[in-house]
Amino acid sequence: MAGAAPQPARLSWPALTLAIFWAVVLGAVGITVLVLAVLGPPAPSPQAGNEAAPSRAAAPSRQAQPASPAAPGAAIAAPDAALLAPAPDFPGLFLPKIAADGRMPRKLYAGGVDPADKHPRIGVILGGMGLSASETRTAITELPAQVTLAFSPYAADPAPLLAEARARGHEILLSLPLEPQNYPLNDAGPQTLLTGASADENARRLEWVLSRITGYAGTTGALAGLHGERFAAQIVNFSTLQRALAARGLFYIDPRPDVPPPAEVPGRSVDLIIDAEPGDAAISAALDQLAARALARGSALGLADLPRPVTVARIATWAGTLAARGLILVPASALVVVPAAAEGADHDAPQ
Repeated sequence: MAGAAPQPARLSWPALTLAIFWAVVLGAVGITVLVLAVLGPPAPSPQAGNEAAPSRAAAPSRQAQPASPAAPGAAIAAPDAALLAPAPDFPGLFLPKIAADGRMPRKLYAGGVDPADKHPRIGVILGGMGLSASETRTAITELPAQVTLAFSPYAADPAPLLAEARARGHEILLSLPLEPQNYPLNDAGPQTLLTGASADENARRLEWVLSRITGYAGTTGALAGLHGERFAAQIVNFSTLQRALAARGLFYIDPRPDVPPPAEVPGRSVDLIIDAEPGDAAISAALDQLAARALARGSALGLADLPRPVTVARIATWAGTLAARGLILVPASALVVVPAAAEGADHDAPQ
C-alpha cells in the first residue's frame, strides 16, 4: 500500500535454529576459556620412563652381611648372587662360593644366636627335609627356629619349602650322599660319592649335589638315615671333600657320633643320633641324654635322621624345657669349630 512503512525481514526457522546453535557453542567456549584461565594449565601427564616396571621374579640380593650376629629366630638371608657361581656341568644351576668381599655362606646364612648368652649350648639337626612336603612343613612350623634343617639333594621341589624355612629362621644344611656302610645294600642314591669312583667322577657328583639348592650355610653327611661311614673312612677322598667345602665357604657336620671334628673344613661331629630308636620313649631319653651332655661339656649337638611326626613332636616339647634346665638352643653353625687348616679361609667380611 502506497505510503506504508517497510516490514522487517523475518528469519526462516532453519536459519533461526542455526543461529541459536552457534550462540550456545560460542557461549560454552567462552566459559571454558574463563575456567582454564582461572585454574591454569593442566599438570603434565607421567612420562613412560617414570611408570612402574612390571613385576619380575626377585633376583638374589646383594646385601652386605650384618656387622652383628642375627637375632635368634630372625629370618635367614635370601640367596645372594655375590655368593653364587655358575655350575660348569649343569647350565642354569649355581654353586656356593666365597664372595669377592670375603663373605661366606656359612656366615651369611647362619641362624641367629645371642653371643651374650653364656649358658651351655645345645643344637639339633633334623634331616630328611624335602622328601615329604607335608612332613617338612610340619617340622618348619612346629619346631623352634633354632633347630637346623638338613635338606636332601633329591627333593623334588624344595624351593617353596626352603623359602618357608628361611622365613621362620631355620638354618639350612644340604645333605651329601656319601658311601655308607653296607653299600650297595644301603644306597644313598645315583649321585653318591663312592670310594671306588675316580676323583673326577666324585667331583662331578659333588657339583651336582651342591647345585641342587641355594642359600645353605653348610653340609652334612647325614642322608635319610645313612651316614657316609665308608666314604669318610677313606682318608684321601674325605680330605678332598673337606677342602672343596672349605673353598666354598661352607661347614661340614659329620653324622658319625663322637668322631674327631673335620680337620680341613670348619665343622663338628654330632654327639648322638636322637632317633636311632624311633619310639616316643627312646627319643625322649636320647634328648635328655643330649641335654645332660651339654650341661657337662658346655655344648652338645644331636641329629634326628628323619622328620617323623613322633620325632618332631618330642623335639618341640623338649625344646620348651631347656631354659628351665639352664640351656640355650642354638643352630648348628653356633657349635662349629674352625681347624687350623681352614683358618686361612676363615676371615670376617669387610663391612
